[in-house]
Amino acid sequence: MPKGRTRGFVVAWLAGLALAWLAAGCAFAQGNVPVATGAAASPVAATPAFASLKGTWVRPDGGYRIEIANVASDGQIAATYFNPNRLPFEKALATMDGARLRAAFELQAGGYAGSTYDLIYDPASDRLKGIYYQAVMKQKFDVYFVRK
Repeated sequence: MPKGRTRGFVVAWLAGLALAWLAAGCAFAQGNVPVATGAAASPVAATPAFASLKGTWVRPDGGYRIEIANVASDGQIAATYFNPNRLPFEKALATMDGARLRAAFELQAGGYAGSTYDLIYDPASDRLKGIYYQAVMKQKFDVYFVRK
């Protein structure tokens, strides 16, 4: 292939790659992809790991609660947030990130628009540990929840 054609092909290929990344970013912003991140993240298959997420979880630093009623086979979590009043999660999804069970939650109500929890279940301590992103303040906090 002549030099000019090779350069044109490379430019077209890079432009296509950039468009694919842009489309993926738009899909994420519109909520069409899971909240959880990680190259190995995938919907949780029907495993005993589901049972480890069910229950009432309390954040000791403020009494905030997440009540997980169920986790479906596609990873959708039926859960509610309390601070102290009840707030529905806009999104709640369980994924496997390698061997780690991850739970991601997004709030859109009660002054928490866009705030998220990205938590990993630690079976050794029976805790959910991770990051809380407070969207209004644009700050991240290390947090953990203990089972009530």
